[in-house]
Amino acid sequence: MSRGMRRHIGGRRLRGVFLLLATLVSCGFSLAGQSGKAAGNTNGGEQFFIVSSVDITKRQLLLKEPTEITQVIQVNDKTRYTDRTGKAMQFGDLRAGDTIYIRSTTTAAGRVAVSIRKGPMTLEELRRHYLK
Repeated sequence: MSRGMRRHIGGRRLRGVFLLLATLVSCGFSLAGQSGKAAGNTNGGEQFFIVSSVDITKRQLLLKEPTEITQVIQVNDKTRYTDRTGKAMQFGDLRAGDTIYIRSTTTAAGRVAVSIRKGPMTLEELRRHYLK
């Protein structure tokens, strides 16, 4: 293969890598911008999630939005927990697969749950969250 041919192929590869990176970066910005909107905000500031995992030692939850986007949220001593009937519960009562509603705040350490309410996504909740 001639030197000029190698240079031409190398330039094409470099352009391909650049285009791939540009596409990935733009998709990342697009998803980041949509993440807050797609999470199912209600008038009360709650967001609906499915619990993917509970890490009791790190005091954090790995959550999945209905749009399949995942995120980690911290809990602390001030986080309030209630079950489906409004009865108080503990952080250790949460399990993978639970459906929950969270009110949170953002701190320097990341997102921290203010309250976690366990409950299903009912038809009424679906309308309130997504069909305004």
